[in-house]
Amino acid sequence: MSLTGKVALVTGASRGLGKGIALQLGQAGSTVYITGRTLETGDSSAPGSLRHTAAEIEARGGKAIPLACDHNNDADVAKVFQQIEREQGRLDILVNNAYSAADLFIKNFGRPFWEFPDNTWDIVNGVGLRNHYICSTLAARIMTKQKSGLIVNVSSAGGKTYIFNPTYGIGKAAFDRMAADCGLELKSHNVAYISLWPGAVKTELIQLESAERKAGGGTAKPVSTETINLGANNGIFDKFLAGESTEFSGKAIVALANDPKLLEKTGKIITTKELSKEFGFTDDIA
Repeated sequence: MSLTGKVALVTGASRGLGKGIALQLGQAGSTVYITGRTLETGDSSAPGSLRHTAAEIEARGGKAIPLACDHNNDADVAKVFQQIEREQGRLDILVNNAYSAADLFIKNFGRPFWEFPDNTWDIVNGVGLRNHYICSTLAARIMTKQKSGLIVNVSSAGGKTYIFNPTYGIGKAAFDRMAADCGLELKSHNVAYISLWPGAVKTELIQLESAERKAGGGTAKPVSTETINLGANNGIFDKFLAGESTEFSGKAIVALANDPKLLEKTGKIITTKELSKEFGFTDDIA
């Protein structure tokens, strides 16, 4: 499946799902703009560096353009889209992935919502729900003019089932609704909007935290009251370690972008597993 000649933007691509998605889009031939809060993290060759992600994309034969962007700053975000339109004259794929709450959930794992920090809502749904909407708006202004495009929200089953914290589920449910309603308005302009549900994903952060927990450490704070019944969170670190690679979602988006019947899927929630069955790709990334 080729994306040669296509232009993509993946937000929050320094590590985790964003990095895995960017690697696959670049490997498929697209020019990939990738954003993160900083270009480097001390050592530009270290994992977690935006430049490191760009170097990996280019090592696979792709083209990457890393851009420092604080997705909590609307002016920063606007500059990213202005640069893409100025340099490329088009945008074919937007992947809304930037998210700032992963560390918050790990550090407060097992706490009820009233014991989380007072600014939890803003951490979870600022660089997340709010920013996804802003990026979608800016992308739509480009895509509707060219009469083509694909916007993907990286969501999760947390929009339907309790995972981590109520703010997590509220945000993910809103991602899904955003895809449904924005997709409805964009369909007549030949622009598709999809909410993608990966399964449990073994990100670098999950692997690090799991290793530290097994060694008797970990960053989670002590729970001051009785731990809540976590339901789906029981054994969650083991589930994530046995889960999908970060690049599996990237393969799913490459498949979507090549689907001649893409508009039939617009506004829908689609899982990575459903797409793997439909298009025949596998998760062969270690």
